[in-house]
Amino acid sequence: MTHREKQVFLLKHLLSERQEYRDIEIPTREDEQKRLLRSLMNIRPPRPIRADFLKIQDEYLSEEIKEKGIVDGETLAASPFNNRLVLWRGDITTLKVDAIVNAANSALRGCFIPCHSCVDNIIHSNSGIQLRLACHEIMLEQGYDEPTGTAKITPAFNLPSNYILHTVGPIISGTLTQKHCHQLADCYYSCLKLAAEHNLKSIAFCCISTGEFHFPQKKAAEIAVQTVSNFLDTHTQIERVIFDVFKQEDYDIYKEILG
Repeated sequence: MTHREKQVFLLKHLLSERQEYRDIEIPTREDEQKRLLRSLMNIRPPRPIRADFLKIQDEYLSEEIKEKGIVDGETLAASPFNNRLVLWRGDITTLKVDAIVNAANSALRGCFIPCHSCVDNIIHSNSGIQLRLACHEIMLEQGYDEPTGTAKITPAFNLPSNYILHTVGPIISGTLTQKHCHQLADCYYSCLKLAAEHNLKSIAFCCISTGEFHFPQKKAAEIAVQTVSNFLDTHTQIERVIFDVFKQEDYDIYKEILG
């Protein structure tokens, strides 16, 4: 089965799951097929699916990641400020590290908005529907929404990283407060602590809370670098922490802080 045939197979299966989808025609253009597939994966609730679907999905997503290009976190240049810190601008789903960090929402089941640009949606879209199922099991067992500043760990499934650390950052709807700053620091600390407990040596952080949650970027970067640096001063298990940014503005901010 070719890559395009796998794409169509996945589309047909997802469209057949719901009666209201069965009249939707599969587009002929490949980019439109990809968008529809991602949309259907984004809105699909966490419920079991056939083994043959997962097999084809895993093959398809692995091929997609390889096409984008996998980046080995060990090859990235360290900061002169601290040789265990790295600044990199790129797609976090292409990083080969022990764990990447997902800026999740309190439901912890991923973003359900089709093709949304948030990192939560991007990570779930590239990892596969198993990620939502794994998060759903965690939340069912927990029995309540994930508190701000804490973290959970799941496999990364079809990503080149081994694990995903999910943390919920503070939402800023007005004036930034000291509580918001403490909560953001807790996000970084909780992820690092969880990584150390699982003997992980490399971790890549996204810019937690600075997108949809509106935390000021410069202050968030200062908190991130300070919290991580303090943790590394007293913990030797983690050998490399990557600050992975998407926007040029964030890159410039981190570059100034990290020397």
